[in-house]
Amino acid sequence: MTDEAKAVLVRITGRVQGVGFRFWMRGQAQKLRMCGWVRYEADGSVAALICGPAAAVAAMLERCRIGPPGASVTDVKTEPALVEGVPPGFRITK
Repeated sequence: MTDEAKAVLVRITGRVQGVGFRFWMRGQAQKLRMCGWVRYEADGSVAALICGPAAAVAAMLERCRIGPPGASVTDVKTEPALVEGVPPGFRITK
């Protein structure tokens, strides 16, 4: 990642499981050339680590507020994360 890179931990709530959110998010991250991961949580939310240029992170967060067809996002919470150690590529984890 470059000096302009930004990393954010994201928690997305609402109807976000069972609608292909993880696969959709991976596709969006790949289009934006971001690194990180996404996973479902036991409480019904989606958690993700997104990393890339600040503009790409902002764009991804805006997309997450809408989600894929069938999703109904009620909230997107973020907290800063360290850029160092973010794995290359964007993957779906369990």
